[in-house]
Amino acid sequence: MSYDFLLTIAIIMLFTKIFGLTSERVHMPQVVGALVAGVLVGPSCLGWVGETDFLVKTAEIGVIILMFNAGLDTDLEELKTTGFASFIIAVIGVLVPLAGGMGCYLMFQNEPTDSLNMLKAAFIGVVLTATSVSITVETLREMGKLKSKVGTAILGAAVIDDILGIVVLTVLTAFTDPSVKPLLVFGRIVAFFIFVLVVGLIMHKAFIKMEQRWHKHRRIAIYALVFAFLMSYIAEAFFGIADITGAYFAGIVMCNLSATRDYVASKTNVLGYMLFSPLFFASIGIKTNLEGLTGTLVLFAIVLTLVAILSKIIGCGVGARIMGFQTYDALSIGLGMVSRGEVALIVAQKGAQAGLINSEMFPAIVLVVIVTTLVTPILLKFGMKRQTPANTEFSAREAEQMPKAGRY
Repeated sequence: MSYDFLLTIAIIMLFTKIFGLTSERVHMPQVVGALVAGVLVGPSCLGWVGETDFLVKTAEIGVIILMFNAGLDTDLEELKTTGFASFIIAVIGVLVPLAGGMGCYLMFQNEPTDSLNMLKAAFIGVVLTATSVSITVETLREMGKLKSKVGTAILGAAVIDDILGIVVLTVLTAFTDPSVKPLLVFGRIVAFFIFVLVVGLIMHKAFIKMEQRWHKHRRIAIYALVFAFLMSYIAEAFFGIADITGAYFAGIVMCNLSATRDYVASKTNVLGYMLFSPLFFASIGIKTNLEGLTGTLVLFAIVLTLVAILSKIIGCGVGARIMGFQTYDALSIGLGMVSRGEVALIVAQKGAQAGLINSEMFPAIVLVVIVTTLVTPILLKFGMKRQTPANTEFSAREAEQMPKAGRY
């Protein structure tokens, strides 16, 4: 038995922590530092760590924990508050980047003879649909605009954005087997969501009883994690749908149980933060092959990054304008949705596993995540300089007296 995997863990944990802390010092999410660390220790630079079966499997556990936590963090009450406006912003904010990503792929990587050509293009599009608003939230909080109409619209749209992205990913992964008939694929998808609804209702009641009986007992966190892994396995093994979809909906089932949700999240966050999340983000960096970069691929990466930025601004901005926000505020909402993060990397990972995204694409996707994360705070601060009724925070009483978003 070889013990090299222990050295792999040690190197990745050390470098992701060092670079993650460095990222934080310059007001960037730690994920950026972890990506850079993966590229540095991987085959493209120092060559200390390669992509092994161990790393692939532990990274997959990291993905499942990340998506389970994303489900736990989903605020369904926030969706009720923001309502239809956030839904429209999110829908158009998904469709425009999806089309933009597909167009970008077909412009540079089009292979008409490949039966999976359009599916590969669609996967690049899905990568661009995901929004990571963590850096937007910090920027809005710093500017004192987080609880404004604009801030609330961004947060609500980001939640719906993630759900829509997962649904699109679910459909695409179900089509990865070209021998499967479309009708059968849609049948499996419908069956999966019925399964999620039924099992979700049962498990929601079960966790309520657990909460009443074992308030903040560690066995609840263990049962919750077991549920997440089972849902991930069932999604893949029985429905041919990405395991992360099962993990995400497992988190959704528990997201309204405030005490249990917070307790479970505190435990799973430690598990992910300490080991599995660094391994996942580093594995993306390790997979990023800089040696094979050609002039065409560099141009593709630059164009894809520009499409990623502009498509979110246009899509979400148009959606906000349709819902009655003034042009200035609609632009602010679009700017707040630009940043990509964990979900984009997770989708890329799923695409790679399905054979739809090759290693040459990863530098472009990593560039999208890093650049959009860098530019979002700058664009947001520039784009929200002017104070408007919709981007000003109000007290609870004042907020109730304000006109609805559609009036702006």
